[in-house]
Amino acid sequence: EPAASTDHTGPPEPAASTDHTGPPEPAPSTEPAPGPGRARASEPALSLEEATGLRISSQLDPTGELREAVGDCVHCGFCLPACPTYQLWGEEMDSPRGRIHLIGQLLDGASASQAAAQHIDRCLGCMACLTACPSGVRYDRLIGAARSWANQSAGPEDDQGAGPRADIRRSGGQAGDGSQEASPSPLPPRSRRDRLVRAAIFATFPYPDRLRLLVGPLRAAQRTGLDRLLDHDTLASRLPPELAAALRVAPRLAVATPTPVKLASRWPAARREPTPIRPPRPSKPRRAGRPPERIPARGTRRAVVGMLTGCVQQVFFPQVNVATARVLAAEGCEVLIPAGQGCCGALSLHDGRRAEAAGFARRLIETFERAGVDAIVVNSAGCGSAMKEYQELLATDSEWADRAAALSAKVADFSEFLAALGPAAARHPLPITVAYHDACHLAHAQRITRAPRDLLLAIPGLSLAEIPDVGTCCGSAGIYNLVQPQAAADLGERKAAAVRETGADLLVSGNPGCALQIASALAVLESPMPVAHLAEVLDASFRAHPASRLVPSKPG
Repeated sequence: EPAASTDHTGPPEPAASTDHTGPPEPAPSTEPAPGPGRARASEPALSLEEATGLRISSQLDPTGELREAVGDCVHCGFCLPACPTYQLWGEEMDSPRGRIHLIGQLLDGASASQAAAQHIDRCLGCMACLTACPSGVRYDRLIGAARSWANQSAGPEDDQGAGPRADIRRSGGQAGDGSQEASPSPLPPRSRRDRLVRAAIFATFPYPDRLRLLVGPLRAAQRTGLDRLLDHDTLASRLPPELAAALRVAPRLAVATPTPVKLASRWPAARREPTPIRPPRPSKPRRAGRPPERIPARGTRRAVVGMLTGCVQQVFFPQVNVATARVLAAEGCEVLIPAGQGCCGALSLHDGRRAEAAGFARRLIETFERAGVDAIVVNSAGCGSAMKEYQELLATDSEWADRAAALSAKVADFSEFLAALGPAAARHPLPITVAYHDACHLAHAQRITRAPRDLLLAIPGLSLAEIPDVGTCCGSAGIYNLVQPQAAADLGERKAAAVRETGADLLVSGNPGCALQIASALAVLESPMPVAHLAEVLDASFRAHPASRLVPSKPG
């Protein structure tokens, strides 16, 4: 479904400094002037093929797929008004069209300057250009390849630790996803500081147990009010921008220790005919708020589904997983939640770390193969998008290609699955007005926009308020709000202002990163609004909870 904020009735107005009758100026080769988007275009100074004597184009694009994608661009400019970074800065090279031209130059053997590399890094990867493009240009593959080139030249700090990348390094450099880690990169190395920041992020966020170690310090910072002091410019200027950004978007955590979940009240016994089930696993202690590994269907069993718990989702939003499992069970699904399922690789794939993502993918494929489910339901837009890409990620791996394709075919977003399944549970009234935010990797990457709205509108008493810039990214974009904090903050405030304009009682989003980003931006604008996942809204309706459960300011 096309982005709602893009006018497809005619081409957009051209940028004042850009001639739209032909391709834009080549990538800049000089250092940028201070401030984002100020670099000017000029010819690259050095050819990588001339410098190394190697045929770079054949190594960067052995199948010719990238060159074909570059050739599909007809320079029409439809992508420009849909692109968040072009909206911010109005620079051709910070638009999809400009980046496509830059990538084409790199495929032709040019080597990029630091300024040109910045234009690649400034892309959010929101994929709004995919829904805006009338020619079907696979920009996602182009920007993904360019990011992988940036990581090839990233330096050893990016490879620390024992994870999928370490396995690849020990195996002699083969990425396992069809790429070769040792290929020359046309992009210059990132700064040592940038490499260390990214290494810290990817050593933490894909690993829930490591991520949980941040909960204590974060709770202490919130208890002492350190996070609120960031509103004062003096303190914010003294902290590294990435740390300040992380504290700003961090979720509010309860100070008290959560009470254990009472399974009898949360997971009613199934009322259905006995059916053969897998032998139960030995019981293990579970953290508070974590659903059990198997939740029986309520009423007639209609499907057996697996559920991804995610990394950020299970650590910072465990209530969303609880609500997801409970809604699925109420709709007649037996829900299996494999223990130790691990990261899906979404953050790694989004950042161009394809080898790392492939390692995570293989582990998760094995986990859900053992579960033997009809479908795999995912309640995080970024995770679902990545898992649907497994068949492309592992397409050149003869051992895993078919297995990856089989798993990708089973993956469904939470809203997508429920819409296809059809309703079974009774909906009770919720007299609230909801503003629904389209997560980019749901609306643009998976093309799912109607299903969540239909599910919300099926709740009696609930009304839906559309956000004015519905198709524009909020600035979360994987790790973007950590590595590009200023641009992310600007986009977040724009989105928050649009949400505030709706006058809604509640903001609903299908992605944890979006929920954190927009909630933080609303707080900056002094317009706080409760934020919930679609699963939490449906769960409240199914259980006949009062609206005040979701919107504390509502009576009753």
